[in-house]
Amino acid sequence: MKNYISLFILLIFSTFSFAQGNEYVLAENYFRNNEFEKASQIYKKLVDKSPYNTTYLQRLISCYQETDQFIVAEKLLQQKLNSQPNLSFLNVFLGYNYERQQQNDLAQKYYDKALKSIDENSNNGGTIANMFKNYNKLDLAIEAYKKASNYNENSNYGFQIAQIYGEKGDFAYMFEEYINFLDKNDNYLNTVKRYTARYVNDDSENENNILFKKALLRKSASNPKDVWNNLLAWLFTNQKEYNKALIQQKALYIRDANNLAGIKEVGKIAFENKDYETAKNSFDFVIEKTNYPTDKFHAIYMNLLISVATKQPNVEEEFQKIFTNYGINTNTFSIQVAYADYLTFDKNEPQKANIILEEALQHANSKFQKGKVKLKIGDVLVYRNQFNKALIYFSQVQTKFPNHELGQEARFKVAQTSYFKNDFTWAKAQLKILKGSATQLIANDAANLFLTISDNEPKDSIPSGLAKYAKADLLAYQNKDDEAIVVLNEVIKEFKGQSIEDEALFKQAKLYIKQKKYEAAISNFDKIITIDAKGILVDDVYYQMAELYKNELNNPEKASEYYQKIIFEHPSSIYLVDARKKFRKLRGDTIN
Repeated sequence: MKNYISLFILLIFSTFSFAQGNEYVLAENYFRNNEFEKASQIYKKLVDKSPYNTTYLQRLISCYQETDQFIVAEKLLQQKLNSQPNLSFLNVFLGYNYERQQQNDLAQKYYDKALKSIDENSNNGGTIANMFKNYNKLDLAIEAYKKASNYNENSNYGFQIAQIYGEKGDFAYMFEEYINFLDKNDNYLNTVKRYTARYVNDDSENENNILFKKALLRKSASNPKDVWNNLLAWLFTNQKEYNKALIQQKALYIRDANNLAGIKEVGKIAFENKDYETAKNSFDFVIEKTNYPTDKFHAIYMNLLISVATKQPNVEEEFQKIFTNYGINTNTFSIQVAYADYLTFDKNEPQKANIILEEALQHANSKFQKGKVKLKIGDVLVYRNQFNKALIYFSQVQTKFPNHELGQEARFKVAQTSYFKNDFTWAKAQLKILKGSATQLIANDAANLFLTISDNEPKDSIPSGLAKYAKADLLAYQNKDDEAIVVLNEVIKEFKGQSIEDEALFKQAKLYIKQKKYEAAISNFDKIITIDAKGILVDDVYYQMAELYKNELNNPEKASEYYQKIIFEHPSSIYLVDARKKFRKLRGDTIN
């Protein structure tokens, strides 16, 4: 019987709560549509049912104010304060009610009352501060939060205070508050990074970056902690100052010799951004300090990739030294695959590479490693123009990993190889699947290749140049850039006036950039614009030219000119955000 009574009471309560919730939704709908009279009637009922619900009360007061019923609002608030003096936060409502009537002295009187009440009951401090914030009384909100914090050491309103300083544009104070907040509880490190990231960027000269760094350095000097080195490393990484980030990570390592994660991360990011010197310093440090074979061999592997990328003269000797010292086994598996890649694409020794990969396959200790080797064997076979054999390997991986990134990569390679062998129909079928289901990088590559084929496929057996363009693409894939440039010249001459012409010019320009023949690249870009100033490649051309002038030719004026063309002539371009930021930086704007 007891259970039935409890269930009945629960049912009644649930029904009541549901009905009240529906009334609130209806009232909110009226309020947002500026139907304040209708909203106030429902809010009044809700306040009568739940007299301590500040949300209902604030909405009701707002309805009265929007309909100029200030006296009604005042009477209601005074009645509540008279019956419940401990509800001191109602003074904020009263103050704002007077402010709406432009009675600022009276408004300030009640705001002061609200603040003073925190001295008597600090538990109301957070509520009062939040109400000030809701009314955009930001300085008073900060004062209320600080008062509440002074009376209760366990309360930490630093985060809220920092956010308010951010709203006010007082970024120096905002950063200090975030740092002070973190000083009390460093579990919020990632939260502080996330919010700080809204105000700093990749420009070390940006005012906010400087303010944040100064605040960190001051705190680090007065109260050294790991968290400050961590934040400095994060800031330097954002600013692409990877060497400075590495210094901070090394400082952290000195305090905790078991933690090399930060060093490895800096090395990885520096490598991806082609700061090979810092990357090598990072991986050298890992090799020297780590006690874990996995970390050591990964660092060795990354250093070899750096040697290949920077075209060191002794790369072959470096690989052989590693194999002599550590053998050809599971530990050196990734290095074996990297060596095969180097032999194929840098040394033009694909047969030797194939032997290395067949042996590496015996040392793979997981199906994923076997999949990676098979993809690389396929790459070597494509390099050797053995397309059908390559497709067998790629298809095996695609079948083995249908829903994995490895399988998506294999599918793209199937499409790309089919394109190289002029099977454009099958290539398009594979690319169409990848456009919507692959990782972002593969999806982008798939979309670009799909468009190239779709825009230039032969129609009615009339040559379009696509087959010859695919041949040039294959030569570029094989790192035979001079030969690719020659074939692209043939495409440009033979198919002048067709859609393939501007694609060939663009592809050729990219190869010229790779060879550091910048003037030749710019000449090609100019020709593309001359052919069709509104073509689909024009925003790509403008961006490439801007980057060339900025990064390689040291001509910021010309770079600004082309960034500006993207901003004003191509507002839907994928380069718009980046172009706007770089244009403003070149112009000397402060970028927040």
